Amino acid sequence: MFYDEIRIFVASGDGGNGAVHFRREKYVPRGGPDGGDGGKGGSVILQVNPKVNTLSSFQRQQHYRAERGGHGGGSNKTGRDAEDVILAVPPGTIVRDEGTGDLLGDLVESEQQLVVARGGRGGRGNARFTTSRNQAPRMAEKGDAGEERWLTLELKLIADVGIIGIPNAGKSTLLSMVTNATPKIAAYPFTTLQPNLGVARLDNENSMVFADIPGLIEGAHLGAGLGHAFLRHIQRTHVLIHLIAGDAQDPFADFSQINAELALFDERLSDRPQVVAITKIDIPEVREKMEEIEAVFQQAGVKVMFISALAREGLRELLYAAWNTLQAYEPETDEVEELPLYRAEADPMGFHIEREMDGAWRIVGKGVERAARRTYWEYDEAVRRFQKMLFSIGVEDALREAGAELGETVRVGEYEFEWID
Repeated sequence: MFYDEIRIFVASGDGGNGAVHFRREKYVPRGGPDGGDGGKGGSVILQVNPKVNTLSSFQRQQHYRAERGGHGGGSNKTGRDAEDVILAVPPGTIVRDEGTGDLLGDLVESEQQLVVARGGRGGRGNARFTTSRNQAPRMAEKGDAGEERWLTLELKLIADVGIIGIPNAGKSTLLSMVTNATPKIAAYPFTTLQPNLGVARLDNENSMVFADIPGLIEGAHLGAGLGHAFLRHIQRTHVLIHLIAGDAQDPFADFSQINAELALFDERLSDRPQVVAITKIDIPEVREKMEEIEAVFQQAGVKVMFISALAREGLRELLYAAWNTLQAYEPETDEVEELPLYRAEADPMGFHIEREMDGAWRIVGKGVERAARRTYWEYDEAVRRFQKMLFSIGVEDALREAGAELGETVRVGEYEFEWID
């Protein structure tokens, strides 16, 4: 089954903890600190695989977790880095953070990667804190926590040519006749409930990728019918073949309706080059009206072609018209701005003070909370280092200004302590 929108949960691994350890060896009574660093946690990465053309694999499994990094050890042993989890996605995948709605990336190039959950950094061991004044530090850092989030993956098919038209205009029939695709075909509306891709070969060197876009109806830009689910696929195509059923009651009205829906969904689509073709000319009644239909379109300045997919009439001419239009087309700069997933914080140690319901004070700030998590609270030296950091960034002054008094409870992240001078 074709899946073009899915939600998944991703979680990276925590970084390994740094070790507090001292060299213990015979005849070496005062071995120095030799605690090693923790390893890096595994990241979760999306990578484009051109052989994948749907998001169906994520329907079977929606939760993905990377392992945590190994802990540091004695003798300056560094914990192992955890392996990254790499998930294959098809070209044309748009990635958004479900919680914020932020665009994280637009993956279109083969092998392109996007880190959606970065592994936590490993903590430093006590060997890294040795100084001339403190040659036996009893402190280290814990590893950073990993990240977790829900993502929305949305697929926009990438094709050279998109075949559009109202339901039952002959799109699937045309695709089956000019490409290797085998879509479902029947004489009733909405036979096609999912986009179909096929490759049309003009000769040994030149080919085009076709996408049969399910039929559009009035109100599609508002989600009516198959609506938004398939209109987005047209945004990736460079050229549109617009099929108009010759046996329709008013072919030009159908043509105008579809173009209006495209413009209402995305105004740039109204400028997308189109090759307009009247279908079903194998039907005698349609063949009799060909001149009349052509005159109506010419009056509006629209050139039309006449084809019959079943009789294979006019198909070669249609393919070359699409090919020539494709060669002349100069795509605009990609409308999706390339946004880095991880931006540097404007003030990494910025914070603010909040008063909680039970009267305790809470220090809120990414940098402060990260520093608290890295601290080994069981080592006095590590606690003193954390206190110095709070003083250096102005936390004590901020608490006094907020009205905090000595002896009151102060919280940072999941940690709680008593404020003393």
